[in-house]
Amino acid sequence: MRAVKTDMSVGTQEYSIKSLNEKTNAEIQEALQKSKEELFNLRFQVATSQLTSTARLQAVRHDIARMYTVLRERELGITVEPKEEAKSDKKASKKSVSKKSSEKTEE
Repeated sequence: MRAVKTDMSVGTQEYSIKSLNEKTNAEIQEALQKSKEELFNLRFQVATSQLTSTARLQAVRHDIARMYTVLRERELGITVEPKEEAKSDKKASKKSVSKKSSEKTEE
């Protein structure tokens, strides 16, 4: 029986499921486009024998698959896209909390 790893064995930490769930669909689409361009360049390097480590090919393919999975889950309603307002509200509430706490310390 295989032990289940909790860390990502293939792929980039930046594109883990947890970090992708925190991004909006537009941000994921941008990352997807960049990853596809990188995959194209890596395939070109393999064809011209310039790529020394082919492990990056697999990592980029897994990242792309993860992005498609998150987008499809949102499309089916399994997960929900984070709202832009929520991100800015969190920052605003943190600032207001820090202002209140600093006002209390001044008194």
